Amino acid sequence: MSASRRSEPAQPARAVPSAPTQPRAGEAGTPGPAADSEDDSGLLAALLDGMDAALCAFDAEGTVTHWNREAERILGWSAREAVGRKGLAGWAVRAADAREVEARLMAAMDAKGRQVHEFALLTKDGGRVLVRTQSSAVPRADGRPGGVYCAFSEVHTQIDLERSIALSEALLDDASWNVVLVDADLRPAIVNKNAARALRTGRTAALGRPLGELLDQGLEELESALQHVLAEGAPPAPTELWVSLREAGEGFRGLRSGAGGAAKDGAGGGAGDGAAARRCWRSGFLRLASPLAEEPVPLGVAWIFQDVTELKRHEMDGSRLRFRGNQLHRAARAAAECEDPAEAATVHLDFALAGFADHALIDLVLEAPPGGRPGGPGPDRGGSDRVRLVRAAATPSGAPGPCPAIVAGGIPLAYTESHPAIQAAERCGSVRVSASRAEEAAATGWAAARKWPDGTVHGLCTALRSRGRTLGVVTFLRASGRRPFDRGDAVYAEDVAARVAAALDLAQQLG
Repeated sequence: MSASRRSEPAQPARAVPSAPTQPRAGEAGTPGPAADSEDDSGLLAALLDGMDAALCAFDAEGTVTHWNREAERILGWSAREAVGRKGLAGWAVRAADAREVEARLMAAMDAKGRQVHEFALLTKDGGRVLVRTQSSAVPRADGRPGGVYCAFSEVHTQIDLERSIALSEALLDDASWNVVLVDADLRPAIVNKNAARALRTGRTAALGRPLGELLDQGLEELESALQHVLAEGAPPAPTELWVSLREAGEGFRGLRSGAGGAAKDGAGGGAGDGAAARRCWRSGFLRLASPLAEEPVPLGVAWIFQDVTELKRHEMDGSRLRFRGNQLHRAARAAAECEDPAEAATVHLDFALAGFADHALIDLVLEAPPGGRPGGPGPDRGGSDRVRLVRAAATPSGAPGPCPAIVAGGIPLAYTESHPAIQAAERCGSVRVSASRAEEAAATGWAAARKWPDGTVHGLCTALRSRGRTLGVVTFLRASGRRPFDRGDAVYAEDVAARVAAALDLAQQLG
């Protein structure tokens, strides 16, 4: 039986190679050369027909020996119609161009490496297709060239591929945008130069690391956006994310940067300067899927972002200035309707609190020190010369409501010499102060030591100045849920204080 099988002629090549023939029980021997040739032919046919590029081959005389399915798709000529033809003249190439085309193709037998050309080929229906070819010599068993193989594809398809490759290389090397390719596990797989600079890391140092080792604030929002893109696809519009970078050597769940500390006056850096570490990144996301899979398989996400922090800060500052200017205008209109100047002062305070602070206090100077105004130049002051303040008005610390009327007189407050209100009165300016992180955890004690409402962690004290005199101090307070006061806040507080001081000065004159 084995002998009869070996005598059978080889079957025609099929598109899919068949499994090797195995001898059945009782059969002697193994498949012979004819069966091996059949398997080799089937494998070769499957490889040629499975290629993405069109392929044809010629022997040394220029006769077509191979023609795959992609070549049939592009030109319309089947393998049965193409194989065995001598040259391309008259059917795949115009007769006028055939000699030049065939000469350039067959020249690959005498050249080293691959030769790249562009030709206009004819389709079966008479059309013309511009193709880009890569041709190379096919060696015989003795090493001499025995023919040429030619792989070709439509030029526009090749150009699209080259554009895609060039775009990816440009994005990862020269783009002004920051580009990070994140894998399905939300870990950076590729980082371009600008992105590495924005993340304050190296292009290779960030690869494979969790994003939590690079980012602190904004990490949850970023990971949520990446997971959404993997599951649902790219969002329709860019997303603005506020993030802060993790400091070098900081643990995975380390403390945030920019903790406040000691008191800062108007000339120094504000307690809120640590917020400058936060960056606004305008981000776009693209889901990456494999083009070789039958169904889309997400390979990761392309995260493209640009730092727009300065632009957003300018927008926020402009919006804040417009709102505060509007509040000052409304306060002036409302205060003009008050018969009592002291009531007008509290009206200014009520309008100033909106979006600015949680509480406000007014402390008036009980008695001017001998020989000069409070805060004026002079020799070293003794205890009797120190500015003494008395609480005149305060916004409700419990239920919200308007600031009550100003009460004259009272017992002097037990402020220490380092109290921000005393410093503001003596300096005739503004003083900002914030609790440190350790003090913020025990904010009740920190606020009580300064005679401020419970929960206060940020304070801004501004002197009430009118006609060259310090009438008192206005204090604005914020709880832990709000940011520290900055220089812009101090400027706004001084504007409010000037209006409150003018009203209080008039109240004292009328009183």
